[in-house]
Amino acid sequence: MTSFSNMANLKYADDQTRTAARPAAFHIYLFSYTKFWYLSLIWVSRNISAGIIYFMSFFLPQPTMGAFFLSSAVIILLIAIFISTPFVLALVGALTMVLIIFTASFLFLHVTELISKDKRPPVAGLVLHMLVRFNRLFDYLTSLAKKHSTYRLIMPFHSEIYTADPVNIEYILRTNFPNYGRGAHTEIMRDLFGDGIFAVDGEKWRHQRKLASYEFSTKVLREYSTSVFQDNAAKLVSKVSLMAVANHAMNLQDIFMKSTLDSIFKVGFGVDLNALSGSDEFGNRFTKAFDDSNVIVYWRYVDLFWKVKRFLNIGLEAALKRNVKIIDEFIFELIQCKREQMKKEKLVREKEDILSRFLMESERDPENMTDQYLRDIILNFMIAGKDSLANTLTWFFYMLCKHPLVQGKVVQEVKEATQAKDYMCADEFSRLLTEEALEQMQYLHAALTETLRLYPAVPVDGKNAAENDVLPDGFKVKKGDGVSYMAYAMGRMTYVWGEDADEYRPERWLDNGNFRPDSPFKFTAFQAGPRICLGKEFAYRQMKILAAVLLHFFQFRLVDETKEATYRTMFTLHMAEGLYVYAFPRA
Repeated sequence: MTSFSNMANLKYADDQTRTAARPAAFHIYLFSYTKFWYLSLIWVSRNISAGIIYFMSFFLPQPTMGAFFLSSAVIILLIAIFISTPFVLALVGALTMVLIIFTASFLFLHVTELISKDKRPPVAGLVLHMLVRFNRLFDYLTSLAKKHSTYRLIMPFHSEIYTADPVNIEYILRTNFPNYGRGAHTEIMRDLFGDGIFAVDGEKWRHQRKLASYEFSTKVLREYSTSVFQDNAAKLVSKVSLMAVANHAMNLQDIFMKSTLDSIFKVGFGVDLNALSGSDEFGNRFTKAFDDSNVIVYWRYVDLFWKVKRFLNIGLEAALKRNVKIIDEFIFELIQCKREQMKKEKLVREKEDILSRFLMESERDPENMTDQYLRDIILNFMIAGKDSLANTLTWFFYMLCKHPLVQGKVVQEVKEATQAKDYMCADEFSRLLTEEALEQMQYLHAALTETLRLYPAVPVDGKNAAENDVLPDGFKVKKGDGVSYMAYAMGRMTYVWGEDADEYRPERWLDNGNFRPDSPFKFTAFQAGPRICLGKEFAYRQMKILAAVLLHFFQFRLVDETKEATYRTMFTLHMAEGLYVYAFPRA
């Protein structure tokens, strides 16, 4: 402020010298004019700073905001000292104009929405608020859902509607299913997931759904997948045993990611990836590229300029492009190798994996079943078969470590269901996990389901309204609005699950010791309606086998029992920083 005042005084003295010979009236006028502009400069600078601080406080945390305004103040001060007065005035004027326009636009939008006579979901804020709270996004949405079971965040041309109301969710996912497709979400996901089943609507979705439905219903796949899960579970015991004997901490999430990746590649594509052993460097590069791409694509939901960045090939969009190239190279090589393998071995239909089925289909319809289309199908199977299962197992073991009594009950049930002998090795024990034995593990099933209630694999699932509509609660939806149901938030709502909604209690799923499922529109971990997850039983089978084997041989404890786990914001609920535990062999 002192610099601006000194500048004003110096300039005034200079003006006074140059106008000394002019008439007194003109001299007085010029004095007043100059003083007015420089005092105005000071006033505007002060108020624009206050206005920007007020506005930015909605979006930036205090440390970031402090650094932002300190650097801004230094820059403006340097400009004021070294640049001409007209330039400073023009700069301040431009900043003022931008602030006024932006603030006026926001106020107009907000006031218009508030006074609208249409019965629309209550406005809970701006979509931009999600950008600031991105690292804790799902908890932010949950806090809003505790105030309003259905609400919206606004943008200039449409709203993003979020609901945790089971009645609304049933209407969206089943009753009026045709009106709520992927819509704009398809464009956001296309660079990574292409035309895969999770990213498309219409005929492509129906085609993939039909093929996948056939595969998941076959006895051959059920028996083959069970055998693969048993083998990989035994390998998992060997991996954990080495760490347990050495008393080393291990990242269970990383281990589960590699194990489930091995399983999905073997069951889905007939390939031994050996990710758990870490022997496939190309496979490791592919896995990292896929995980990083997942995060970047989810960031697009709050990045208003992602299309510009993609066009300019800068920032995260440039990184996404590099990652997708690695992914494509890996998948296309996989497809080519599988084709050659099928020609050499002349595999019969009963022994084929899922990819073989799709490759046979591509021979009958090469125009539509291109390698690019196969690539998209493979990646969509992967996110379901790797990320969803590995993340759920990670949260499951985290909850078991937090609730040792639950861990003990699961161990006892596994022992009773398998009638295992103490001297059995991992390979022998895994073979005891037949369908009949798994069916007896009702408490384990309930504990996994309770984990999915609180930590669903897909925390938020978004749709787009194709036409104007009215939800069962009476709120109007406009064409083009985003409509999302919040599985993560729903698990924490007392108006959905009762006063103990935040409590991890597997018993809520049991009736006289038998598992009792709830409405899929209340427990949405596997979606519902026409898009309900085809691999639900497949997923439970794999999780129960891996969990049963590990818990039979080891007791698990957290490395840091005081630390609360957090998530990494992406399509699936990935635990941030991993799950570090100690494993202790059971006596």
